[in-house]
Amino acid sequence: MAVLAATTGSALSAPAAAEGEAPPGQVDFPTHCPAPQEAGRPPADGPTTARITVDNPAPQVGDTVTVTYQVVRTPAVNPVGGELPADVLTPTGRILLAGAQSGEVTVVGAKRNDPVPAGAALPAVTMTGTFTVTAPGETTLAPGGYTLHTSHLLDLDTTCTADAASAVPVSARLSATGLPTANLRTVFLGAAQGGPGAKVKVTAAGFPPGAAVTVAGRAGAAETADRVSATADELGTALVELPVTDRATTAVIAYEGRAWTPRQGSGPAAYTVIDAAPPQPAATQKVTATVEPGVLGMTQSGADITLGAVPYGDGGAAPGRIGTVTVTDARGGPAGWTLIGKVTDFTGPGGIRIPGASLSWTPRCAAAEGSRSVCTPGSAGVVGADGAVLASTPDAPLVGGTFTIDATVTLKVPPYTPPGAYTAVLTLTLS
Repeated sequence: MAVLAATTGSALSAPAAAEGEAPPGQVDFPTHCPAPQEAGRPPADGPTTARITVDNPAPQVGDTVTVTYQVVRTPAVNPVGGELPADVLTPTGRILLAGAQSGEVTVVGAKRNDPVPAGAALPAVTMTGTFTVTAPGETTLAPGGYTLHTSHLLDLDTTCTADAASAVPVSARLSATGLPTANLRTVFLGAAQGGPGAKVKVTAAGFPPGAAVTVAGRAGAAETADRVSATADELGTALVELPVTDRATTAVIAYEGRAWTPRQGSGPAAYTVIDAAPPQPAATQKVTATVEPGVLGMTQSGADITLGAVPYGDGGAAPGRIGTVTVTDARGGPAGWTLIGKVTDFTGPGGIRIPGASLSWTPRCAAAEGSRSVCTPGSAGVVGADGAVLASTPDAPLVGGTFTIDATVTLKVPPYTPPGAYTAVLTLTLS
């Protein structure tokens, strides 16, 4: 079902087309418009001419699309005995979704009309509304029934419905694309260094359950002779011991398929082969100092995020800011890192939900003075349940440093969302 939200639009005549040529998307469908009981008039039957337009015909899943429903001509007539004054007509209607996404969108127009003489047809109206795209693929939009409410002398509703025996023609289409998925595969080492032939405990996580995983040594962009294979368990994790015998090995990677790729691989995780020093001539001493690698970790200031309030009825953007994240990379190897965030749906009173895809962010990232790596903020856009990149650093011959990351966030709250607190969980994963 579509996620629905109504907004206020205008009720004016439809835009003019070239003489003899209907505007794109304009359709006719037979309608039955019973007069209000208080009016004492017979029903009006005839064609309704309508047109639906969308503000974004090629959205992404999670985007909010604004739709406009224009009733260019209606068989419904003035329900009162005399002239109907200006600005007493309020239209509401429904748009029918089908295809990749099904459901209805409620649309509303403003109370705005020219005077209507007694017995004359009611004027053209325009109604608008919004809905959230929840599925990729083509969705069609067709005009549904509409109600013309007049508030002069009496409150009267003239409701026009489509003839049940006739199919309502499609008036507009949109083609939605899905959100890109992030690579959540990771590799962790039990030790960051060892002598030639040492067996390193490796944890490769985030792979599909049952996937064939290769764990291998790496020197720069090339693999070394160190290699073992494993099968990911039901949690997508493979635990192996990798004998590191190739002195050229400087990192460890894990991947699916025939070769490592950024989409199906994890790592590199830095590893140093420490070779024993050869015997020295008498009367000499070799002095060796070792710089030991550290770990990749992060901390975050604050635990909760409180977004700004939005008024009931209007809806809109609820702004906020995540707690500042500090990433420390003290590994000293060639591997960069990626910080990914994903968010659940927002749950409010009575189980009402706002999709997690309604939350977007604009990340920022800064590297502390002396850091080896350059920190790149993720793209501004939707966070969602599939995850989005908050910040990252690239692979390089030598990486490391301290990085400060934050982001402003905005939740799109649909109009007429029931009042109350809506809560979701934002999870940040560093790998």
